[in-house]
Amino acid sequence: MTSSSQPPANGPDTSQPSDARKDSLIEYPSSFPIKVMGAKVDGFVHAVTELARQFDPSFDAATIELRDSRAGNYLGVTITITATSREQLDGLYNALSSHPLVKIVL
Repeated sequence: MTSSSQPPANGPDTSQPSDARKDSLIEYPSSFPIKVMGAKVDGFVHAVTELARQFDPSFDAATIELRDSRAGNYLGVTITITATSREQLDGLYNALSSHPLVKIVL
């Protein structure tokens, strides 16, 4: 006899699949900077650039920022890609993190 429009006591109904784009704090598409640290060796910047292009064909290598570590043994590379989805970002982070020349991805 009682009809209620309140959510159930155990919380709102979550049986509906959620839209990942609505759950994300990132608005797609957007410019998304990624910092990559690695040993300062030949081929490091090229490797990072190629991975960025695999996940963002419009990536512009002219936007790369480089920064040497204090001792000069490591190089910080900041790439800015056009992020189009969470899957794209996850794939790029995984590819960068698993590359043998990369030490840290932020």
